[in-house]
Amino acid sequence: MNRRAFLRDLSVGTAGLAAGSIALSAKAQARVPGANSRIRVGLVGFADRARDTLIPCFQAHAKELDCEIVAVSDIWNRRREEAVAYFQQHYQQPVAAYRNNEELYAKGNVDAVIVATADFQHALHAVEAVKAGCDAYVEKPFAETMADARLALQTVRASDRIVQIGSQRRSARNYRAAYDYLNSGKFGPIVAVEMSWNVNQPGRWRRPELVSSIRESDTDWGRFQMNRPAEPWDPRKYVEYRLFWPYSSGIPGQWMCHQIDTVHWFTGLPHPRSVSANGGIYLWKDGRRNFDTLTAVFDYGPLQDLSKGFQVVYTSRFTNSAGGVKEIYYSNGGELNLDTNQVTPTGGLDAKMAAQMGMPPNLLAPLKLEETGPAVTSANTGADPMTSAHMRNWMECLRSRQTPHAPVLVGYQHSIATIMANAAARTGEKVTFDEERQEVLAGGKVFHL
Repeated sequence: MNRRAFLRDLSVGTAGLAAGSIALSAKAQARVPGANSRIRVGLVGFADRARDTLIPCFQAHAKELDCEIVAVSDIWNRRREEAVAYFQQHYQQPVAAYRNNEELYAKGNVDAVIVATADFQHALHAVEAVKAGCDAYVEKPFAETMADARLALQTVRASDRIVQIGSQRRSARNYRAAYDYLNSGKFGPIVAVEMSWNVNQPGRWRRPELVSSIRESDTDWGRFQMNRPAEPWDPRKYVEYRLFWPYSSGIPGQWMCHQIDTVHWFTGLPHPRSVSANGGIYLWKDGRRNFDTLTAVFDYGPLQDLSKGFQVVYTSRFTNSAGGVKEIYYSNGGELNLDTNQVTPTGGLDAKMAAQMGMPPNLLAPLKLEETGPAVTSANTGADPMTSAHMRNWMECLRSRQTPHAPVLVGYQHSIATIMANAAARTGEKVTFDEERQEVLAGGKVFHL
């Protein structure tokens, strides 16, 4: 399939998908791994995230679970050459390098893929993988537009493929312990959540050496843009895509999606009821389109009962690192702090105030989260323990065909929240979600690119 035909098929959206299942070709059906066969994995996109974290985490479990990375697809010739050299140097194994995903699926003979491409490409590359009959580990953010999110959700659900979204907190021991504790009822109703992600990095997402070295002839700029509005060649938008909407939402898609996903997981709520946000490029005036500072306020609660709920306040800045990364859940009896991994009575209703109101005091019993969580086999291997545990969970599910910790709906739901935050910050409007149309509304109008 050539690129034009492929993009045409993607553009039809969910209308072209059967309600039941996707008809896979005989070649795609043959890719379903047998119980005792080695699982052959392809890598879609070779850059920092894949090289420094995903591959080491995969390799930590590959021998035990009989899985092997055998192929790499990347549209930039430099990345293909680096991938071949990397696998030879670090693992003494050859990998086949392909110029694009069509070549990978036609020639690579892979059972599954790890998708580690640009933010806006994740959902569309998941669609490609599933239509080729492959299971997939898909990096976050899952999608940056609702059209891409809907297409990918329906494509995966209409198949029997195992898809794990890269929301690795769902495989971390402390977060799983937090989930169990919150759902035990001991914490009480959540009344507020505070989240932050602050750094002081002038070069955050800037790659000047790579920008100066790449030429349009080294890659496929048209293929890179996929279904985004066509723009003339710009090496910064290719290499530093996280700074440029609509290739990335920046802060919401990169960081917020990790933290806001825990709200959905812990509460069972599918998305915010509304979002208000403000952001700007206050310091790093380098031509970027995405904000260097953002604050978003989410209203969460039952969609049918507006009298119940809580706020989530999310802040992020690139201009001062004070406060670092924070995730704190509050109840009337205290807090659950996922930085310290402790439940404490901090801020709870003390005896003096309770007596004045004729109420019993409400103070949580202190608890260390790690002590209550289930052990995760080999969780301390690889470059990052959370990602290692998450990758292992996917690899185990490739054989068991069980649902992984972060199935496709997880990515769909965090995409709703991050798209709502991005829309609120860019339009200045209060943003809501249309359940019937599954669309993000800013000022009552559908938010588009």
